[in-house]
Amino acid sequence: MKFPTASAPHTVAPHVAPKGVARVMRLVIYALLPATALHVVVFGPGILVQMTLGIATALATEAVALRLRRQPLRPFLTDGSAIITAMLIALCLPPLAPWWLIASGTAFAIVIAKHLYGGLGSNPFNPAMVGYAVLLVSFPTHLSRWLAPDVAGLQTIDIPFMDTLHAILMGHLPDALRWDAITSPTPLGAIKLASGRTLEEAVASPIFGPFGGRGWDWINFGIAAGGVWLLALRIIRWHTPVAMLTGLMLPAAFMYAIDPGTYPGPLFHLTAGATLLGAFFIATDPTSSATSDQGKLVYGAGIGLVTYVIRTWGSHADGVAFAVLLMNLAVPLIDRYTIPRIYGHER
Repeated sequence: MKFPTASAPHTVAPHVAPKGVARVMRLVIYALLPATALHVVVFGPGILVQMTLGIATALATEAVALRLRRQPLRPFLTDGSAIITAMLIALCLPPLAPWWLIASGTAFAIVIAKHLYGGLGSNPFNPAMVGYAVLLVSFPTHLSRWLAPDVAGLQTIDIPFMDTLHAILMGHLPDALRWDAITSPTPLGAIKLASGRTLEEAVASPIFGPFGGRGWDWINFGIAAGGVWLLALRIIRWHTPVAMLTGLMLPAAFMYAIDPGTYPGPLFHLTAGATLLGAFFIATDPTSSATSDQGKLVYGAGIGLVTYVIRTWGSHADGVAFAVLLMNLAVPLIDRYTIPRIYGHER
């Protein structure tokens, strides 16, 4: 007896699919919690306010977009994808950034980068990185106001929660505080601004530790712990993270070997900026990344290499967001040459 079978890919109905997505997204949210907790320890409770505002904005804009597209609200509002987008953007912003930054960046990510292309599973670009890149290009001054990490050996000002809330909601600091007294360049930013000085002179600043930026390294260790947990659960594959880290660290090691007085070593690049966040939580987005295992290796290595080029010779201190978006553009070409040939068909 012959049974009629539709051609691949075989997908489940839209009202059923989010159930599996919800489990994966929930585990990713759990994996981000260690880094979030360490962020609070190092930079104060601002990240919690940013995430709350971002999640509220994400769910609200998701509901409006779904209603306009005449899609059911409950399955997609509860699948967790919008929450992860907001959390990733919040982790990239300074903890005292004004509220409209996280709100506008998250809304842009949900509406333009996600639903304009058809919603969950149809976006060619990583929504969180689209939202963050727009903010980075549009408001660079606001995104450079990082607090000095609260670690031993650094003189930092303890900012109470109400002052934190005032700065975020009102857009300016209370009268008793000044930006130049509480902010500090990021480790990548300090290296970028160290023109005319050797690397040894630049890293003599107390913001640097044995691995990279003090405080920043612990946050990255928390991100790595969450990423390894996702690998152990097989929520993500190893190909993209390993390829991205290799693509970043190999040129870093090569340039460091040539001129260690100018170029930071691979360990610094590993624990600075958004390297590990990009490797485990951003580049591994299944929708906007390459499909095959071979393609994931090419895709991840490209992100790592472009990140190093931007960090070293570009105008931005970090380059993960732009590297991910550029490689998102290359995914169709990567898939064309790396997806195995379908049996019975010619390329």
